[in-house]
Amino acid sequence: MTDAGPMGDGAARIGDGTRAVRVGLPEPVKHEPTLPGPVFAAHFHLPGDPTGGYAYGRDDNPTWTHLERAIGELEAPDGGSGAASDVETLVFASGMAAISAVLFSQLRAGDAVVLPDDGYQVLPLVREQLTAYGIEVRTAPTGGDAQLDVLDGAKLLWIETPSNPGLDVCDVRRLAEAAHARGALVAVDNTLATPLGQRPLELGADFAVASGTKMLTGHGDILLGYVACRDAELTSSVRHWRKIVGAIPGPMEAWLAHRSLATLQLRADRQNANALALAEALRDRPEVSGLRYPGLPDDPSHKIAAQQMRRFGCVLSFTLPSRARAERFLDALSLVDDATSFGSVRSTAERRRRWGGDAVSEGFIRFSAGAEDPADLVADVLRALDESAHTTV
Repeated sequence: MTDAGPMGDGAARIGDGTRAVRVGLPEPVKHEPTLPGPVFAAHFHLPGDPTGGYAYGRDDNPTWTHLERAIGELEAPDGGSGAASDVETLVFASGMAAISAVLFSQLRAGDAVVLPDDGYQVLPLVREQLTAYGIEVRTAPTGGDAQLDVLDGAKLLWIETPSNPGLDVCDVRRLAEAAHARGALVAVDNTLATPLGQRPLELGADFAVASGTKMLTGHGDILLGYVACRDAELTSSVRHWRKIVGAIPGPMEAWLAHRSLATLQLRADRQNANALALAEALRDRPEVSGLRYPGLPDDPSHKIAAQQMRRFGCVLSFTLPSRARAERFLDALSLVDDATSFGSVRSTAERRRRWGGDAVSEGFIRFSAGAEDPADLVADVLRALDESAHTTV
């Protein structure tokens, strides 16, 4: 599991695209595939003492190993050997499995945790469970580094930046330094940014956590999550949680995820460019208010985002005057699917209030830019806005 793979000692200096197509691959073997196929095994040959190697499918799998090494190389390419040797990554069955693994492996009754109050809409359900276990939950907005105000005495600070769906950004390095000075651990949900947009471990976080369901894999066809960490003891506690809960990915999902990483830089660059083009096209629309995209120079989050992000993501948000107008807009789109989640090569959008749990208005739209031709996507959105301005009988 310490195999450096085929990239060699120059891995920390190569570009994102080169890294993405090579990450996690084993050393070349004549007549063997570049990326070995998924290993379907509940158990492995295990004579004698059960030490080292693969033993049981809930504990480890060779297909996971390749993917975990690949994600580690993306989250922390400064490992030098190409293997990000000081970073360990664990893959999970979903993003929520990864989030739960960090929270519930690190917190005990009597501890306090700081969560964002504007983060992923499942976090309120997590808060209920944490509270039921005797854990104090404090919340504060992402913007303005407001979580600093409720940090004293906390065991863990959970950061989500950019926040979903409001797209506020906080200063990860500042928050991490403050948390560590107070004896707290720091976890950053890096789902929206991906490792090509932001590297939480380099910014001081103890855990980089993400849903691989979204832009990391980019095709809307698998559920996956991961946790990356530099501290061996912390990683061991998260691995133990995965073992006893059994929240493991299937080998096929892990293999598909690894295969998808090869196009991550290509997808990210096109989708980020499309998101920016859409944001710019929406700026002067009179029916659009509350437009947010961290890549816009005049966005409230842009200054901090530009200091810690290398790409600004594929998600933008805006508000239309009413629920009815938002629904007509979504119905009028032809190149955009009305669907939840984000990060797919096919653009998606939804009226976010339909789920509840997010403090947004009825006309709030979360839009995920795909990899369509920019001119086609912008034209489709503007046409749908025009058509949705008129009610139909």
